[in-house]
Amino acid sequence: MNQATSPVQDTADSTGLPSLALRLKTETAAEHERMHVLMGNADIFSNLENYKQFTLSQYYFQLEVEHLFEKDQVESHIPDLDIRGRSAQAKLDLSDLNVQPQGQALVSQTVEFPAALGWIYVSEGSTLGAAFLFKQAQQHLGLSAENGARNLAAYPEGRAKVWKRFVQALDEAQLSTAQQDQVVQGALDAFGYFGELLINLDQLK
Repeated sequence: MNQATSPVQDTADSTGLPSLALRLKTETAAEHERMHVLMGNADIFSNLENYKQFTLSQYYFQLEVEHLFEKDQVESHIPDLDIRGRSAQAKLDLSDLNVQPQGQALVSQTVEFPAALGWIYVSEGSTLGAAFLFKQAQQHLGLSAENGARNLAAYPEGRAKVWKRFVQALDEAQLSTAQQDQVVQGALDAFGYFGELLINLDQLK
């Protein structure tokens, strides 16, 4: 994961409330930086074994996020969910790497709307920010969008365009302050979950 740092210019949505995208960027900044540290500690491109474990973490995180696509109201707020999510790509990468995931219990089963939007925010931000990781996978491990690094590749439309559309959807959601608080907490929870995966990469199966 490499959370996005794309600037968000709007300071308020159509209801006059603070921009949800801006709140998410600001209020998850510390977690974003923590992910950078954890990624550095994991040293995922130093060898193929480390990268395999990282790809497992990506796969399990994406399963959590895609489970939330089915939650009530999520689809009505993020209408292009069919192009989002990368568990299928991660699983193909694992197959390329001769890894068969054994599976683990979903923690997002108890996550509901609007907190689900926060989890999806973290996932979409990581897709935007994964351009650097994709280059590293190519340069250090010889992987590609056709072999081993599909989960890090851009969406067919391009990273920035899909991210911008997602941020716009968040800011058009017209959520109350209390609902926005839940979205932010959902994002923090998602960062926390992925952070635990990174800390325990060597234990993932």
